Amino acid sequence: MKHLYLLLLSLVTLSTSSFAQDGKSPMEDLPDYISQVTHFGQRADWSHNGERVLFIEKTFGDVFEVEVKSGKIRPMTHHFFHEGFVRALYLSNGDILLSGAKNFDSNDPWKSRDARNTELWVLSKDLKSPPTPLGVHCKEGPAVSRTKMNIAWALGSTIYAGEIEYENSKPKLKNWKPLFQSADLPSPAKGWDLETQNFRPQNENELIFYAFGGTFGFQAEVLGYDMDKKAFINYSQSEKTYDEAEGTFPDGLSILIESNRHRPKYKGMKEFLTLDLYKLKLDESGDVERITFFNDNPEYKASNGVISDDGRYMAFQYAHVEDPAGKGRGILVLDLQKWEKKKGKR
Repeated sequence: MKHLYLLLLSLVTLSTSSFAQDGKSPMEDLPDYISQVTHFGQRADWSHNGERVLFIEKTFGDVFEVEVKSGKIRPMTHHFFHEGFVRALYLSNGDILLSGAKNFDSNDPWKSRDARNTELWVLSKDLKSPPTPLGVHCKEGPAVSRTKMNIAWALGSTIYAGEIEYENSKPKLKNWKPLFQSADLPSPAKGWDLETQNFRPQNENELIFYAFGGTFGFQAEVLGYDMDKKAFINYSQSEKTYDEAEGTFPDGLSILIESNRHRPKYKGMKEFLTLDLYKLKLDESGDVERITFFNDNPEYKASNGVISDDGRYMAFQYAHVEDPAGKGRGILVLDLQKWEKKKGKR
């Protein structure tokens, strides 16, 4: 698998180098509704009060938190030894859900991101002790409720859900069970790989996730699973594009997606990484609206967007198109109110 990844990455790099290089870096000419808050880091998550952003230093790195207004950064995982983390998300009580492996091999690093090795942990917000393992493995990012202590995660071809409870101040995973399997999905996503994203805001009875597959895995669809009706909804409605679910808007009416819809002529390995952030309506219409334009220069992309609980701001990261999926080169914040006023003037 590692050798296949390296081969694909080299082919993507060769492909993107053939694009026109006549544009400057988007970081040199940011619109006034976007500001850079860190010069390193990836996979942002908003604190519930919208004042801070949690982020990973790098894949298999430490976790940090930045105060958006002041730019002050503090480490969250320096007080204990560890092998690096791949995800960090605020739980509804302020504690932090971490995803990372117990062991790390620098000669074969990507196996530490594999579901067979990556585990879920809970780090107390007081930062006085190491995190507590929950005893389950997780593929890629888990989904975390913003109002309850519920989580969901993918493992193998199955998505699970459970509740975090505390016994003698120690977190434990309770009442966890499988929700569905990849084989249960409707076409075209039937049998594709799975990753959870969010519980849909408001009543949270729907889990938003995405499935990816097709040729080399370069197709992806955003779907919902109604946990009461045990029914699936396809929100992307676009079989020929790559639409990866990101942060959901707090009104529950839309979600951010990473997508390559602006490059419909590029097929295969190029289009997989030529991404920008879009707003997708969660009404089965398939309507999308592009928010970022970093990939107007095809050397760059914007990804991993999340929305603050008040719906005012989007935190996201930028990277080079040849960077591995999830890698970020800094955290940025977009003021959605200012964007709404100026988007028609672009």
